[in-house]
Amino acid sequence: MNEKKFSILKKIFFYIESYGCQMNISDTEIVISILLKNGFFFTENLKIANIILLNSCSIRNKVEITIKNRLQRLKYLKKEKPTLFGILGCLSNSMKKKFSNSDLIDFTIGPDFYKKIPSIIRLSMEGKKTFHNTFLDKKETYSNIDPFRKKNKITSFLSITRGCDNMCTFCIVPFTRGREKSRDPYSIIKECENLYQKGFKEVTLLGQNVDSYLWFGSDGFKKTIYKKIYTENKKIIDFSNLLDLLAVEIPFMRIRFSTSNPHDMSPKVIETISKHSNICKHIHLPVQSGSNKILKLMNRKYTREKYLFLIKKIRSIIPECSISHDIMTGFCNEDEKDHQQTISLMNEVKYNYGYMFSYSPRPGTYSYKKLKDNVPEFIKKKRLKEIIDLQKNHSIFQMKKYIGKIQEVLIEGESKKNNQYWYGRNTQNIVIVFPKKTYKIGETVFIKIIDCTSATLIGKEQEK
Repeated sequence: MNEKKFSILKKIFFYIESYGCQMNISDTEIVISILLKNGFFFTENLKIANIILLNSCSIRNKVEITIKNRLQRLKYLKKEKPTLFGILGCLSNSMKKKFSNSDLIDFTIGPDFYKKIPSIIRLSMEGKKTFHNTFLDKKETYSNIDPFRKKNKITSFLSITRGCDNMCTFCIVPFTRGREKSRDPYSIIKECENLYQKGFKEVTLLGQNVDSYLWFGSDGFKKTIYKKIYTENKKIIDFSNLLDLLAVEIPFMRIRFSTSNPHDMSPKVIETISKHSNICKHIHLPVQSGSNKILKLMNRKYTREKYLFLIKKIRSIIPECSISHDIMTGFCNEDEKDHQQTISLMNEVKYNYGYMFSYSPRPGTYSYKKLKDNVPEFIKKKRLKEIIDLQKNHSIFQMKKYIGKIQEVLIEGESKKNNQYWYGRNTQNIVIVFPKKTYKIGETVFIKIIDCTSATLIGKEQEK
């Protein structure tokens, strides 16, 4: 039945929405590129789309609920025209079962099988549902795919690792994205060079844990551009080496990265950031909890003391560096003393900003199977509010330090709140808004900071 419906179409249009982390946004660009090269047409108009793809995330329960609600709101489209629904991305086992039993979903594809998406769509167009392409591949990094990027953008994401080996007890990533795989450094540098040639001014290197990036060279490796920097005997590239290579090979491209794991961040990485002006002075360093008891239950592989030592190391080598965090409250067996240890750690560090959330158990993880989600919901909400309120105070404290100072800002676009203002970010990843004047998107300008909120710096043109 489906085959007859689709056979009358001269063009097959696909539409895609991305949910979750930056890695999912990067994956969406890969999927668009693959489909475009296989005869499909990309659209941002739902009304003409025949293939509707939702790039999912199962890291937190909230996203899973969002996707289910979104599907219900879109189901009317199947009645109006030939339409298929596909779910991509990080699918937990529970999500796979639910979607395979749904009349709405025609196929699912896991993050290691995007190259098969054209053939899977064609099978679905013939009426064959496909739900088994969520297995994990030990080698796939998509290094040979040139991701689709929208025109007039000047910042971009670039995945350097996929998967994770850390096995934090609350995290489902190793089960949905697989074990860690590092991408060939030559392909990373080549893609960054291509981005710069196309007008991009900033790239963010992505990975569940970028600091554990590791690539083993070969004889061919020694004959490439790396010979400019490394000796004939250098056969291993770690994350500090990769940063060093990128900073030298593309000196006018801003380089950011996310996310770091305190367990894996080396002094060499900190020194490399300090050494190069085009590596941005911001580190996202998730802590999750200030309690050693909770960190051990989470299998985070570092202590409160080691984390604070790392913070001091960063600030001693890169005094101007901004530091952000992830904090999870209400994890299994967390008591008031544990919560207060998180509060005291926050007071000691005084982060620039952070991402804060309460624990929600994810089926398939160790904590779901072996630990009890025994912190009442009202306690989670109370503790989360305390953490958010404290972070807001710390953010304002840090932001006020910039008032009166001149900041170098890369203009990214119009301010969402006032189209007479540009917005951009400084090297510390802090958003700055200022009057447009004669500036253009993509320019780097110097702005004097005159005011702030807890999340934004407000500036004006520097007087000449």
